[in-house]
Amino acid sequence: MTLDPTTLDFDKGGGLIPAIVQDADTLQVLTLAYMDRAALDETIASREATFFSRSRGGRWRKGETSGNRLSVVSITPDCDGDALVLAVRPMGPACHLGTTSCFDDADAPGLGRIARLERTIAERASADPESSWTAKLLAQGPKRAAQKVGEEGVETALAGAAGPDEELASEAADLIYHLLVLLRSRHLSFQAVLDVLASRERAAKQPQ
Repeated sequence: MTLDPTTLDFDKGGGLIPAIVQDADTLQVLTLAYMDRAALDETIASREATFFSRSRGGRWRKGETSGNRLSVVSITPDCDGDALVLAVRPMGPACHLGTTSCFDDADAPGLGRIARLERTIAERASADPESSWTAKLLAQGPKRAAQKVGEEGVETALAGAAGPDEELASEAADLIYHLLVLLRSRHLSFQAVLDVLASRERAAKQPQ
């Protein structure tokens, strides 16, 4: 982490800076907490989210009691240096009520569900292939996963050409799932696909 704490304005908030905590993969907002300088320094040193509890009047590291720690990927200040965004990978529910987020008990919104599905696929990789279709596919290797992508691609195309909307959505969901399994079997993530799309967009914006 390259953040310089001396560039931040703790005085504006009476010694505290609000920290928006966001899942690094799904981009779901998990919680809002506060940091003083000591909590920020500890977070940078430990790479685990540490906050200042206004109710307790002191520092607390998330997950000290529950084990649901927040592994910090990056810390980004806003333009005024008086607020932070912490990108984290949660080791369990972020909310003390046992939900993923303090703001809603729903799963990650929008494209965040792709990252959530990737996590599920990664977890199932170590399951018994006899009881988990995902584990069975991964155990059979990339060729089998690629075959399933081809089959689901054909079914999606047929549904798109002549099927009802519900069928197309269902087949597309199957296609995306099997594509993620194929990527996992090749030690890739969907982020690699997004990176290619981003590079193409940058190239398209370059003057010809």
